[in-house]
Amino acid sequence: MEIRTAVETDAPAMSAMLMQLVAAGKRTLPADEAFVLSNYIAPIGGVRCSLAFDDTGTLLGLQSLKTAFEGNPYDIPVGWGIIGTHVSPLAGRRGVGSRLFEATREAAREAGLENMEAFIGATNVEGQAYYETMGFRTYRITERAICKRYRVTGD
Repeated sequence: MEIRTAVETDAPAMSAMLMQLVAAGKRTLPADEAFVLSNYIAPIGGVRCSLAFDDTGTLLGLQSLKTAFEGNPYDIPVGWGIIGTHVSPLAGRRGVGSRLFEATREAAREAGLENMEAFIGATNVEGQAYYETMGFRTYRITERAICKRYRVTGD
């Protein structure tokens, strides 16, 4: 499995994978190329968006990390990392999320982030379990989400 940083030319493949998640009922946010560019490849406060590919070059998943800014839509404390993980419905249980998190954790350390938060839909049991396995712990609950925190420093 190859892990690398997303670039603009990855937008079509990323969009296609996200559309698969929409079709599978696992995503409600937009999945078009413009959304991919502005929210994953070149977002405000972007730190890194990592992609996982199999040996045939098929995109298996992505994980984005950006720094929370004042007024962010998740109400995450300013300066914390905001992490988002999306794995192809065709690639579950293959270690994609674990490999992506290795790269993201390193990027968070390099960026000097002390904490990361995953804002996970309240009904997304798979996502909650994934982040727990990666070492995130629930620290707040909203009407929409279970919010899990990972301490980058001192982990």
